[in-house]
Formats: sequence, structure tokens, C-alpha cells
Amino acid sequence: MPQVLNIYNQKLKYMNKELQQFYKDQELNIKKQCSDEFKNLGVNFIEKTLDSKYSYNFSWMGRPIIAYPQDMIAMQEIIWEIQPDLIIETGVAHGGSIVYYASLLELIGNNGIVIGIDIDIRKHNRELIEAHPMSKRIHLIEGSSTSDTVFNEVMKIANQKSKILICLDSNHTHDHVLKELQLYAPLASINSYCIVFDTVIEHISKEYTWNRPWGVGNNPGTAVNEFIKHNSDFIIDENIQNKLLITVAPGGYLKRIK
Repeated sequence: MPQVLNIYNQKLKYMNKELQQFYKDQELNIKKQCSDEFKNLGVNFIEKTLDSKYSYNFSWMGRPIIAYPQDMIAMQEIIWEIQPDLIIETGVAHGGSIVYYASLLELIGNNGIVIGIDIDIRKHNRELIEAHPMSKRIHLIEGSSTSDTVFNEVMKIANQKSKILICLDSNHTHDHVLKELQLYAPLASINSYCIVFDTVIEHISKEYTWNRPWGVGNNPGTAVNEFIKHNSDFIIDENIQNKLLITVAPGGYLKRIK
């Protein structure tokens, strides 16, 4: 598989004029969607579909994947571009996203694995994830993502890897996500990403946050804003959110540039 990828990448270097024009047109199309009007349409869609639990209605290879499909398409593009040998995700739930990432690594064909971290990996979910065909590329860790014990276990694996991608999707309070960013974002490789999900909480009406410990003013979005103010190693890749429009991570696709 790696040889196939090398051939594919070589072809891209010498793409014909028609394909070059396609990507130029694509870039212009995305720029047309940069206005607040388009961004508000995306947030409105998120709000309108919260009551119906839209994001709960999808699966990947038999495991529920609690996510908006648009963000999962973005993840596929990022994983193909970066070709990481380690993906770290905080928040496991039913395991759909880590199975998804593992299957993409399987297609890439390198020695990549996915670490899934959760404070409570329920027995039936663990059994189904560990019995899954992609389990050979999955390493589960139960415990708080911000604890020294868990982080030290992650570091033992990360120290052996060269291209690392980070996905933060656990407890959505400002303090917890900021601590996760401080711990895990530095592990992201240069030109890779630390993706913070559910930053959209900052943009939706308070009535949609229900009775949760997070909400407007206290969420992943506010944590990202605080982190970015004090960290010049990352930029917000606005091109991704402008392309998706419907995303739970506006401002949450953080690209490491140095």
C-alpha cells in the first residue's frame, strides 16, 4: 500500500492543467462561503437538529459514530494528507470514530494506531471495540485524559511515533479542554492538527445547552480562544470550516505550523 501511495503522490505533482484548474476553482468556491451569512446557516442547522439528535444517527463499520458526517469527511481528508502513524482521541463513547480513524490507517497501510482515551469505557463498548476487525490498530486507555497516569501512558507510545494527529472530544468544559490542549496539542506534528470538537457550543443559543456543566462562555470554543492567544505554534485553519459550513468544530481545526 505505501508504494501505491507514493505513485499517487507523484502523479499529483504532475497533475494536468484540467486538474490544476479544478483545485483553483475549488479554492474560489470555498472563499465564496466565508461570509457570516453562510456561517450562521451552519450554526442554525446544528441548532435545529439537536433535538432530533441528528449526530446520533450514523455508524461506521457497525459502531455508532456520534458526529456530523461533514466533520468526518474533513477528518478523512486530513488523515489522508497527514498520513499519521498515531492518532490520539480523547472521548470514546461507542468507539465509532476511533474505528473510523483506524480503518483509514489500515487503508494507508503504515504502522499507525489510534489511542482512545475515556474516563469510563463501558464494558459492553470495550468488548465490541476489542472484537472489531480494526481492533489491531486501537489502543484503549481508561482514565481522565488530563491525569498524569494517562498522559504518561500516552507518551510512552507517542515517543515511538513521528506523525501525530490529536482529536479532543471528551469533557467540554473550558478548564478541562484547555488542560487537554496544554497537554496534547504539543504532541501534534508540524503541519498536522489538533482538532477540538464541539466548539460550536459557544455559538448556539443557551436554550440548546440543556442542563450541562458547559455552555456559552464555558466550552471548547472558549478554551481554544484562550490557548491560541498564548500559543503561536498553531493557527486556526478557517479553510476547513468554510468548506464544511456544517461543523461542530468552527474554529476548532488547529494546524501546527511550527
